[in-house]
Amino acid sequence: MKAIIPVAGAGTKLRPHTYTQPKALIPLAGKTILSIIVDQLRDAGIDEFIFIVGYLGDKIQDYVKEKYPELKAWFVTQSERHGIGHAIQLTKDIVGDDEVFIVLGDTICEYDVKELLDMPCSALAVKRVDDPRDFGVVEMGEDGYITRVVEKPQIPKSNMALVGIYRIKETSFLFNCLESNIRNQVMSRGEFSITDALECMIQHGARFRPFKVQNWFDCGKKDTLLESNATLLKKFGGVISPDHNFENTIIIPPVSVAEGCDIKNSIVGPNVTIGEKTTISYSIIKDSIIGSFADLYDIVLTNSLIGSDTEVKGESRSLNIGDNTEIDLGES
Repeated sequence: MKAIIPVAGAGTKLRPHTYTQPKALIPLAGKTILSIIVDQLRDAGIDEFIFIVGYLGDKIQDYVKEKYPELKAWFVTQSERHGIGHAIQLTKDIVGDDEVFIVLGDTICEYDVKELLDMPCSALAVKRVDDPRDFGVVEMGEDGYITRVVEKPQIPKSNMALVGIYRIKETSFLFNCLESNIRNQVMSRGEFSITDALECMIQHGARFRPFKVQNWFDCGKKDTLLESNATLLKKFGGVISPDHNFENTIIIPPVSVAEGCDIKNSIVGPNVTIGEKTTISYSIIKDSIIGSFADLYDIVLTNSLIGSDTEVKGESRSLNIGDNTEIDLGES
């Protein structure tokens, strides 16, 4: 069994942060998006991973090698972004005849990984949504098997959305469909989608069961990322590294603080994640994500996403600031 994690996307909806770091490495509830995914799969017994990298792929490689040296990891480069289907097809030679467990690199769900791995047939993780038009949609028959999957239909016949987790037993079947779609230019919205490949498999006899996840956390945009951060902090509790310096500071849980942070004369929380070696003075921070090596002084922040190596000074604001930025909100 090999896990495939596509992390080649540019993360355009989270710019400016994704100009300087991959979306998968944005901090979330004391971890990164990627580490939450890898930890789930590793804890279920998977130790072979294929990471599909592209934009800023060297940062993904460095992160995985440093944090997970025990994993057997391959890195496949998707030089041109032609969609998830195209990305998966690039892993064919490494996968061979092994079964695969595919998790999209921005997909965080609460579910029983082992239960999904133990299913006797291929399975697609799903979640009921209010408006399925922005997702791949699953249609099911009376026997409980999936009869059709459609990528972002304008008139959905179901409100069961694909969440981005796929357990595939018939890998040769999958790659045949991917190659056929690429050869015949079968595309959805200008890209080769994995949903179209799954539909090809179904129409040629493959059997898929739906697997309902308990929760699905959206990490695609600033507002939903902050909501996911708050939900995960409340669910699992924050972790405050013992390597810190707090002086005349009030912490309102849940809060996650990485190692080496220096916080003075401030109020932090609730629902705040702070990266390593960040300095905060004379500030109030709540409902926010702060990157590593940031320096915040005399600022009130709420619902803000602050990048790494950032300096912010001034007054009350709701901000979305990328890495390597200096902002002075004081009087001129």
